[in-house]
This record gives sequence, structure tokens and C-alpha cells, in this order.
Amino acid sequence: MTQKLFTKNFVLLILGQLTSLFGNFILKLALSMYVLELTGSAAIFAGILSIATIPTIVLSPLGGILADRANRRNIMVALDGLTGMSVLCATLLLSESNALTVISVLLVILSVLGAFETPTVQACIPTMLQGDNIMKGNAVVNQVASLSYLVAPMLGGVLYAVFGLKPVMYASVVCFFITALFECFIKLSYQRSESKGGILSVVKQDFLSSMRYISKEQTNIAKMLLLTAFSRFFVMGITIVGLPFFVRTVLGLNAQYYGAAESSLAIATILGSVAAGLLAEKLKIHRLAILLASMGVFIIPAGIVFLCSADSMIKYIITLVSFCGMQIAISIFSIFAVSLIQQRTPNHLIGKVMAYTSTVTLCVQPIGQIVYGFLFG
Repeated sequence: MTQKLFTKNFVLLILGQLTSLFGNFILKLALSMYVLELTGSAAIFAGILSIATIPTIVLSPLGGILADRANRRNIMVALDGLTGMSVLCATLLLSESNALTVISVLLVILSVLGAFETPTVQACIPTMLQGDNIMKGNAVVNQVASLSYLVAPMLGGVLYAVFGLKPVMYASVVCFFITALFECFIKLSYQRSESKGGILSVVKQDFLSSMRYISKEQTNIAKMLLLTAFSRFFVMGITIVGLPFFVRTVLGLNAQYYGAAESSLAIATILGSVAAGLLAEKLKIHRLAILLASMGVFIIPAGIVFLCSADSMIKYIITLVSFCGMQIAISIFSIFAVSLIQQRTPNHLIGKVMAYTSTVTLCVQPIGQIVYGFLFG
């Protein structure tokens, strides 16, 4: 009997992700605009945000261990509840005199909570779904994230302009509490793991067992992690650094063109997610080389057009089409890679392995941006 994709548990998870991501996006946008108005520098918020990602990178492996040893539903409910409470407390404490301090502390707290939530959510999907539905489920999750990224900043900007910072923060609090409410109704099987020794002993034992599984028992997972890191390094570096460089500096176009390009990339990500869901039964591991090669193929026209004496608008359109094609390819590849890792990892290790996946991604993206910033410079 074929399992349904949209089971009750999965629908509740998707609804929770939708409200959580929406709350996150409008919150980050409002905070960035407020700091910009307060200090006159966008770099200050970017610096705070960069520093705040460090706890996520450092603590993600611990989040994976917790996801494998505790009830995942309870973890998600507690984390989203704590996130809502943290934003609520920050809103009540916020004033113009302490704004930078409160915002900085809030972003660090959100980063810590995110380190535990991301591997837990990713570990839930293979528990709820099976077979090709895992890839379809990941595609849906990716579509929800992309839609939130596309819609939330626009709506958040309007809300901030009309009502100001604190009402937007209260709205994000409501989003997080609604997420926790959705998650309360998720039902997942849970079997308590036996623990020998203290906390440090358990952490060491779990870390070593998961690394042994990746490096010796399932080497394909390690290879997939490396391929994911390499593709993210290339695509995120050239997209985040290269696109604004091409549009604003090389072509001399205004911010509206860059905004249109960013929106096009978000739409391309959604299209890639849809394609991944439709191709779930056809995509196999030996076809990954085609996806990886296509990323390079798509970027070739963008390079060639700058060697020609074409009009700026022609260069802009060709570059945008090339980048969107590359974005579609990386979306399909990322969803397939995560799904393959989830399918090949046993339930008692899935949280830790997914934590490694998110940690690798978080680490390589800024490195790619630095390298490509240097190369473009």
C-alpha cells in the first residue's frame, strides 16, 4: 500500500514550519531596518548576525544528539515556545538606549535555539515518511521555506513601515506560539535510549558512533556531505557575492534590478523544489553527476556574455537566466542529497547526521563568499 505524502503529522509539521519561518523572516527584516535607522550602517547588523551564527555552528552537533535521545515532538514544542518567549521578553525590554544590546542578545539566543531545532525538524521527516515520499517531503519543506523568503520580507517591510518595530516583533511572537501549538498535535513514536555514564560520556559516545557510521559503515554519506559542501561553496559564493557585483558594479544598474534578480532566484528555488518532488522516483545516485555538471553549464553563458560587446540589459537578462538555472539545479541536488542521507541513516543516528549536514553548510557558505569576494575584487 502506497503511503500518503500529506499525512496528519506531516501537514502539522509543514504548517508549523510555515508560521515559524514567516515569523523569523519578518523579525530579521524589521530588526535589520531598525538597526540601519538607528546607526546608519547596514554592516553593523550584518556583523551582529554573523557573530550570532557561531553558536549554531558550534552547538548543532549537540542538537543532533538531543534529537536522537529525546522526544522530537517535545523538543520542537519547547524550542518554539522558548523562541516566542525570548522575542516577547526582548520586545518588552527594548528601548532606544539599549536597542543594540537587546537585539544582539536576542539574535544569539535565537541562534542557540536554532542549533537544536534544525536537526530535530530534519530528523522528523524520515520518521513521518518513507521511500520516495522522503524526497517529496523535503521538496515541500523547501518550497515552504522559499515561499516564506519571497513573501515575508515584502509583508514585513510594509508592517514595519506602517506600525514600527515592536508590533512586528509581537506578530513574530504570535507566529512562534502558533508553531508550538501545531507541533503539540504531532504524534511520533519514541523509545528512550539507554544512557551509560554522565552527560559528557554520552556526548562523546554518540559523537564517536555517528562519525564511525559515516566514515566506515556508510561512506556514501560522507561523500554526499563533501559534494553538498562543494556545491554550496560554489553556488552560494558566486550567487551572494557575484550577482550584486555584476548587477550594481559591472552593469551599473540600480537597486530595483538587483531586487528583481533576488526575487527571480527565490522563484527559481521554488521551481527546483517542485522539480525535485516530481522527479523523486526517477532521480538516482548515479545521476548526481548530471546535476553537478549542469551547475557549471548554466554559468557558462553568464561568463561568455561579458566577453562580448552586448547591451547592458542583454547581459543582465542572460546573467539572470544563467543564475536561475544554476539555482534550480542546486535546489534539486540539495533536496536529493538530504533525502538520500535521511534514507540511509538509522533513526537513532539521524539527528546527529543531519546536524553535521547543516553545520557543513553553515561553515562553507561564508568561506565561499570570502573566496569569491576576493576573486571578484
